[in-house]
Amino acid sequence: MGLLQPTRPPYDPVVWRALPFAERARMVCESWAVQGYGTPVGAYVFYALKVGFYVWMWRVFTGPVPWLSPIAFEKAIVWSMLFEGLGLGCGSGPLTGRYYPPFGGFLYWLRPGTTKLSMLGGRTRTWLDVALYVALVACSLRALLSPVMTSELLLPLVILVPIIGILDRTIFLALRAEHYFTTIVVLTFAHDWIGGAKCVQLALWFFAGFSKLNHHFPSVVGVMISNSPLARFPWFRRLMYRSYPSDLHASKVATWMGHAGTLLELSVPIVVCLASPGPSMLLAMALVIGLHVFITSNVPMGVPIEWNFMVVYGAFALFWAHPEVSPLSVSPWPVAVFLGVMLLIIPLVGNLFPSKVSFLLAMRYYAGNWPYTIWLFRGETYRKLAACKTSAAWVYDQLDRFYDRPTSIGLVGKVMAFRLMHLHGRALSVLLPKAVDRLEDYEYLDGELVAGMILGWNFGDGHLHNEQLLGNVQAQCGFSPGELRCIFVEPQALGGDSLAYRIRDAATGELARGKVLIDELRARQAWVSP
Repeated sequence: MGLLQPTRPPYDPVVWRALPFAERARMVCESWAVQGYGTPVGAYVFYALKVGFYVWMWRVFTGPVPWLSPIAFEKAIVWSMLFEGLGLGCGSGPLTGRYYPPFGGFLYWLRPGTTKLSMLGGRTRTWLDVALYVALVACSLRALLSPVMTSELLLPLVILVPIIGILDRTIFLALRAEHYFTTIVVLTFAHDWIGGAKCVQLALWFFAGFSKLNHHFPSVVGVMISNSPLARFPWFRRLMYRSYPSDLHASKVATWMGHAGTLLELSVPIVVCLASPGPSMLLAMALVIGLHVFITSNVPMGVPIEWNFMVVYGAFALFWAHPEVSPLSVSPWPVAVFLGVMLLIIPLVGNLFPSKVSFLLAMRYYAGNWPYTIWLFRGETYRKLAACKTSAAWVYDQLDRFYDRPTSIGLVGKVMAFRLMHLHGRALSVLLPKAVDRLEDYEYLDGELVAGMILGWNFGDGHLHNEQLLGNVQAQCGFSPGELRCIFVEPQALGGDSLAYRIRDAATGELARGKVLIDELRARQAWVSP
């Protein structure tokens, strides 16, 4: 096997694609359980090299200063935001359905006419959008190349990021604004920014764990382990399921692993915050490293690898290097209020009303309780997407540069398994028949892949490819009635008992809406209709 050769599924992908949904779903889920995505070894080399570049450039910007010094942390934050804002971090490469080119980001956002998601109503990028994005990159580089980090250098970033977010929320989310932008505001205005930066870090851990207090996370564990490059033993992967291949619900092993991970994620901010120099601080750092090494070593879909490196580094630069600074020492009061909004109010609203807030701003990381969409193109009507200006071709055309068509179909088909094997994906056995009469007549594509092609970035947030993107695409492509149908599914609210859904035709509008009960999904296999 070559570096780029994926693991082939145990069926003929061309024959598989022509089968009814129930049979396709069963076969692809059984394949995922023991093979995962089938990621080629070369993909992992790509991500390893990318992490190396990320760390190396940070040291280039910091120069000879000690790695835990305040200036090193400040530059790490600015560099991380720029790295993500260029599209080089999360949402890059083949594990996000980005095959050729492996990056989106700047390849889209420097081009007028590409599709955007604006709060002001514009559908495509203007020269003003491009100019603001160039200004953000330039101001970031100016701060990184300066020997000192001053408020005057950071203030342009504080101003530009929200403006760009209003004009295109895709870029705002790609910048990981809930972490990096929030910290840059603290660096700019706080009297002693270390306490405020600690607050950001603590919130990231806490709400990541808090969001997993539901029935979704055990299925995440199984799906992730089945795709882990380190857990390649089929017998171990089968342990994640109740009774492979007939019952692919999360096993007791996966469930307890999920509970342990949630407990660890909730424990880390408490232990780190209370630790003092000595054994307790060593324990705190060991917990941090253990948590993020587990996440990173599994190379999860979406690949937030550099972000995990930054969080571990932040633990050492803030808590290990400055145990004497309290997170409660934030001043002046406007900074404290800003942090209260960003780190408490928005995440709480995002958990209580998840359809209103991006899972990134709500810090509901990898909980398995995400919004998602499915786009269904009748026949070859997907070719109408060529009317949109992009830097990436139709997903199969990207893969055809490397593989024959059956291999391409096999890889893209695994994305169906990734969706179905999460608890929320089991709703599709109910929703697909409501959307189309015969799935075999339609090209099934997860909205993540659509966003990757049309917006230049995707990272598990179905709100990036909901009705607003559909409206923008329809305005440019003009699909006829029945040619494009979309299913939009919202996450489960904290304390809720269901998932809300909507089904729309690109040309005629909404066809159906309703709810699917979580208890029904827990009792159902991914491929079995009620």
